[in-house]
Amino acid sequence: MRSLLFLLLLAAAPAEADTSPTATKAADLARDLGEGLAYHRVQRLPADLPASPDSAPRPVVLDLRYVLATNGDATALEAWVRFRATPRSPILILANTDTTSALLTPFRSHGAAGHVVVIGAAAPGFAPDIAVTFSRADERRAYDAFGEGAGLDALLNDTPDKIRNDEASLLREHPPENGGGDPALGSRLPKPDAPAIPVDRVLLRAVQLHRALLALKKL
Repeated sequence: MRSLLFLLLLAAAPAEADTSPTATKAADLARDLGEGLAYHRVQRLPADLPASPDSAPRPVVLDLRYVLATNGDATALEAWVRFRATPRSPILILANTDTTSALLTPFRSHGAAGHVVVIGAAAPGFAPDIAVTFSRADERRAYDAFGEGAGLDALLNDTPDKIRNDEASLLREHPPENGGGDPALGSRLPKPDAPAIPVDRVLLRAVQLHRALLALKKL
């Protein structure tokens, strides 16, 4: 029955892929977050939902931020989640106020969906299971940066300011032209017109939750 349900779900996907220059393949927005955790960004439903794994399912971060969807899309997502989510392979959904609310409705009650956690930036009228303090502007910048090719190390590093400040202090105290410091240090300092990419605090919280579950031997 589970296999039949999943086959029906795949059959509902659009027959033709978007080949426009601005289209981004779902596979290009998938990453390995380490320790058995996978990341998948969804832009279109149900086309971007990961296919059924060849081996045992593993924990997944499913990024639904900024996804606009129909009721039919919501039904397809619920079917996919029910097929994949287990105690050993939970689904960690990233969402925000720009995510179509119908996508999250089936997961309001954990008794109905099970093994699903919704994580998002705190905002009026939006009540995720785990709320993160994160401005709308910074979340959008971090989200777009990944789509434009930024590495996960930059998006998940919550101490880059300290590193840059330490390097800047060292350069001021021991300028290369005075025979001190590393001449290459200046080239590593951020340019004034290139603001740092914000840490994606929603994604970071999902990774932290997964690592905590591992430490507690829940996975």
